[in-house]
Amino acid sequence: MKAVETHSQTDAVKLGARSRVRRTLSLIIPMHNEAPVLASLFERLDAVISELGVAAEIICIDDGSRDATLELLRARALADPRIRVIALSRNFGKEAALTAGIDVATGDMVVPIDADLQDPPELIGEFVGLWEQGYDVVYGVRADRRSDSWLKQVTAGVFYGVFNSMSASPIPPSTGDFRLMDRQVVEALKRLPERNRFMKGLFAWVGFRQVGVAYTRPARVAGETSWRYFQLWRFALDGITSFSTAPLRVWTIVGLAAAAVAMTAALALIIRVLVVGRDVPGYASLMVVVLFGFAVQMIAFGILGEYIGRLYEEVKGRPLYLVRERVGFET
Repeated sequence: MKAVETHSQTDAVKLGARSRVRRTLSLIIPMHNEAPVLASLFERLDAVISELGVAAEIICIDDGSRDATLELLRARALADPRIRVIALSRNFGKEAALTAGIDVATGDMVVPIDADLQDPPELIGEFVGLWEQGYDVVYGVRADRRSDSWLKQVTAGVFYGVFNSMSASPIPPSTGDFRLMDRQVVEALKRLPERNRFMKGLFAWVGFRQVGVAYTRPARVAGETSWRYFQLWRFALDGITSFSTAPLRVWTIVGLAAAAVAMTAALALIIRVLVVGRDVPGYASLMVVVLFGFAVQMIAFGILGEYIGRLYEEVKGRPLYLVRERVGFET
């Protein structure tokens, strides 16, 4: 594993040292139909926690699973006091489930991690070491994504490029939710109330002292991902519209360019009539221009609709998630 510095060496010297002694680690694990991986997940988490030498709580959020995930989590929570289970009333999505875990986490260090073990728990030890050096956020960087499909690798690269070119809070490329956050960072995240949540963007927006650690992303241990390409497309739109108004501003440029083209075409027609004489306009060229203008308008309306729809969701003020059951929490 290799640390990817986001600060200068001078800044690193100024970081205040911390100690893990008598500190608590909170692991936040959103789950949706993850029954096949639970045994492997907890086996590896137990090994990692025992080596770290810190107190730990394992917060598992069942996001409306349809398999035996919740039943297995209940049984584990009854046998292991470190495990706490939040069962949401339905499938609210990973961002809402992750927020539910952040809302109840009490640790000095908080680590969101995927249940499918594509985020290797063994990396947490290195995260904690960098936290002790004074970093507030230590995030994983997927240096090798060969476990992902070719299409997913390409679309992920395009998304990070587009997002970072538009947003004032760029996301380090090839990063996910897997990271360690200091308590101060968690409290800052809890102050952000928006309902269309793009957690990667929020992690970058809050700032603080951050450093990346490169790792090879393995394949899933078992089961299948519940993410489909249409969901990833919606997720990308949520990210861009949540952190940039560039898609709205670009239409001012499009309008000015269209006006310039129209004025040039009008001038060319006037010169043609004066020099050559009046001719009969072509139906085909007229239809092409009309259809092109209609298509541009529809794209503009679609982008406006995306932003207006998100405003509508925010104005309604509905809760981000609803909890059906809690297991392992003190009453």
